Amino acid sequence: MGNKISMASNLLNRNPLLKAAAYDLGIQWIAFGFAYALKTEKFYDLVGSSTFLGLTWLTLNWGRKGHLPFFNRQIIQNSCVTLWAARLGTYLFSRVMESGEDRRFRKAKNSFSHFLLFWTMQGLWVWITLLPTMILNFKQEDKELNYRDYLGFAIFATGFLVEATADYQKSKFRSDPANKDKFVNTGLWSISRHPNYLGEILIWSGLFLPASNVMEGNEFYSALSPFFVTFLLTKVSGIPLLERYADKKWGALAEYQSYKQRTAKLFPFIW
Repeated sequence: MGNKISMASNLLNRNPLLKAAAYDLGIQWIAFGFAYALKTEKFYDLVGSSTFLGLTWLTLNWGRKGHLPFFNRQIIQNSCVTLWAARLGTYLFSRVMESGEDRRFRKAKNSFSHFLLFWTMQGLWVWITLLPTMILNFKQEDKELNYRDYLGFAIFATGFLVEATADYQKSKFRSDPANKDKFVNTGLWSISRHPNYLGEILIWSGLFLPASNVMEGNEFYSALSPFFVTFLLTKVSGIPLLERYADKKWGALAEYQSYKQRTAKLFPFIW
C-alpha cells in the first residue's frame, strides 16, 4: 500500500496538470459529501468559483517553485480569472440564497448518483476551462507582451463587461414587483436572449490568446477550453435548459413568441 501511495504521489508531482485535476476533483467530491448529506445545492456554484480561484493561484505557485518571479502575463491572466470568479461566484451564491433553490437540482439532490454526476461535471468544467491558464502558470520562460496578449485581454474585458451588465440588468428587472413572472427583454436582453452566456464565451476565448503566446506542441490542444465552454452553454446545460423552461412558461404568449423571432439567441443580429 505504501509503495502504491508513493508511486501515485510521484506521478502527480511529475505531472502538475494531473495533480491539479486530483485537487479539483477532491474538492468537488468532498463538497458533494456535505451537500448530499444536507440535501442542498446552495453552495454548488460557490465551490465551483472558489475552485477556479484556488487552482489558479496554486498552479502559479507550483510553476514558480516558491521562489521564481511571476511574469507580467501570468499576473494579468491570473488577476482576470480572479476578477471573474469572485464576481460570478458572489452573484450566483447571493442569487440562490435569495431564491431559496436552484431548480436544476430539484430532483438531482435527492439522488446520490445524479447529484454526484453534477459535482463531477463541475470539476471537469473547472479543469478544462482553466487549462490554458494552468499551462501558462507552469511556464519557466516568458515572452514580451504583444498584440495577441492585448487582443486577448481586450476580449476578456468585453466579455466580463457584457456578462456583468447582463446579470445586473436581469437582477434589477426581477427585483421590480411589477415584473413578477415576466421575461426580461430590456437592455442587453433586447438584442440577445442569453447575453450573459455570450459574455462567458468571450471571457474564455480571450484568455486563451495570452496563454497561447507561450505554448508549444500539444499544449495548443488547450484551445479545447473556449470550445468546451461554448459547447456546454449552447448544447448542454445552458441555453437548451433555459429555452425549454422559457417555452414552457411563456410559450403561449404572443409577446414572447415575437421576442424570440426578433431577438438573436446568443450573438446579437447573427444567431
